[in-house]
Amino acid sequence: MNVAPAGSGDMNLIDGAAASLIADAMFALSAPSRVQILGCLMAGPLAVGDITALLGMEQSAVSHQLRVLREAGLVSAERRGKHRVYAISGDAVRELLAAVRYLAGLGEPGDSRRGKAAGTGGPSDAVAHSAAAG
Repeated sequence: MNVAPAGSGDMNLIDGAAASLIADAMFALSAPSRVQILGCLMAGPLAVGDITALLGMEQSAVSHQLRVLREAGLVSAERRGKHRVYAISGDAVRELLAAVRYLAGLGEPGDSRRGKAAGTGGPSDAVAHSAAAG
């Protein structure tokens, strides 16, 4: 086996610091509720109360999960009056979610909106419907 030594400039190697950051992001995606929250945010920025209503979760639970997602750099928050509005932090996160949906058999590569399992009446469908209606 021909393996390049660490630090040799091989672009495929992931150093320890990068591996730690990637693991943190993957940890943030390891809870179904956090993935559901990201699904809600795919349609656009939402306040905590909107996410709570869409998912039927307690406000404190949504806030806790959003904190984990924010600390991992997957979502950003902006204060608007009394409310904090959360959004997916960039195209890389959208692409990651699209890739994971594809790997799970729920969509086509590059489809960050809806896949085979869409239309089941879940939170993502409610967000997509309200965005289309509004």
